Amino acid sequence: MAATGQSDIGLWRLITEIWREIFLGVGMWGAFRPIFAALLAAVPGLFLGQHFNRKHQRAFDWTLLQIPLALTIVLYIPLWLWSIYDAWRDATIIVSNAKSDQGLQS
Repeated sequence: MAATGQSDIGLWRLITEIWREIFLGVGMWGAFRPIFAALLAAVPGLFLGQHFNRKHQRAFDWTLLQIPLALTIVLYIPLWLWSIYDAWRDATIIVSNAKSDQGLQS
């Protein structure tokens, strides 16, 4: 039994709260989102960082753009490096907006 003033937190609620903190950019876990997006974007050719940031159209466009650029490795590498930076930047903006929205609600 829980002590007076404490409530039982179910396992599912705990997991969903941790998930929300990590990926919605709220609290201490929000700093992890840009790093995770950049790590996903570092996988060459898949543009997973853009998908993670819900920029699906951009990821699709870059996937189509990489086909001709793959013929010249000189142009492909800058696109890949830019995608890592872009995923990190978008995730940072998402975290900043989430913290601003949270501050307005308080």
